[in-house]
Amino acid sequence: MTEEGGKGQGMKLLGILDVQNTPCARESLLYGAGGSLAAGLLHFLATSRVRRSYDVGAAGFILTTLGSWLYCRYNRAKLRIQQRVIQEGMKNKVIYEGTKLDPTQKKTED
Repeated sequence: MTEEGGKGQGMKLLGILDVQNTPCARESLLYGAGGSLAAGLLHFLATSRVRRSYDVGAAGFILTTLGSWLYCRYNRAKLRIQQRVIQEGMKNKVIYEGTKLDPTQKKTED
């Protein structure tokens, strides 16, 4: 891969999904490959049916990839929300520090 304009072009899956720059895509595909191999191999060892084992492996790939991608994206969204709340709290701490509106100071009655 050559670098043009200072930015490298990532690997594209089916010409659509940029695996390198899409969050959670690489890990999900790797987990899907492992899940596919495990499901197909276990089914083959249990039944000795090649064609059915291939189908089970393909289904295992789809389910494992989608499951791990959804789990990863959910955790990323939850983390971004937590970061936003913390940043807002830090901003308010800096703004209100030392004033009457500072929530960390104890209120004293006059």
